[in-house]
Amino acid sequence: MRRQHTERHRTDRIGWLRAAVLGANDGIVSTASLVVGVAAAGASHGVILTTGVAGLVAGAMSMAAGEYVSVYSQADTEQADLSRERAELEADPAAERRELARIYVARGLDPALADQVSGQLMAHDALGAHAREELGITAELSARPLQAALASAGSFAVGAALPLAAVLLLSQSSLIVGVSLSSLILLALLGALAARVGGASPLLGAWRVAFWGALAMAVTAGVGAWFGTVA
Repeated sequence: MRRQHTERHRTDRIGWLRAAVLGANDGIVSTASLVVGVAAAGASHGVILTTGVAGLVAGAMSMAAGEYVSVYSQADTEQADLSRERAELEADPAAERRELARIYVARGLDPALADQVSGQLMAHDALGAHAREELGITAELSARPLQAALASAGSFAVGAALPLAAVLLLSQSSLIVGVSLSSLILLALLGALAARVGGASPLLGAWRVAFWGALAMAVTAGVGAWFGTVA
């Protein structure tokens, strides 16, 4: 009885993890920066909240559209390469078998063994073997536009909702400091979680995300304060 390979690897998470982390990070950073910048310009509490909500909706839609178009372009490229490879296999399978064998020889297999392996793999799934070994395309890492768009938009909305919750709970006088500190804490937690899921250092991930978030909010607050002064 053939046993199925059930071992899970972190590369299985790359597609949705990248989109989700990017969306949540952008949601927190862009909305918190927008809120802090408008608040620094002297806007009223109601204007700040309205601006934040508008930023959430616009940002989520933008992230969804951007991810979908971007990842769909990758999917189109993969399909074009697979179509070309399929045509080459139909036109000259012997040459494609030799090409696959050369790949295995370059990786360290004996030429005779490489020829045997390439023959068996092509007999089982010729296109799959060439897609994996020659093109680097696998089922786990292939482009999924809709998944990326939904993950990115959803995580952006969740991330953006967190600074907006702080706006609702805080008074006008403590809004800038409160939104900034709470957003930095959330960014650090997000960076640590993403790094842990991806197998990297949580501390490094937290520092990296929090640093760029702090920089974005500081620059936006400075611009808002300047415009508020000259307006």
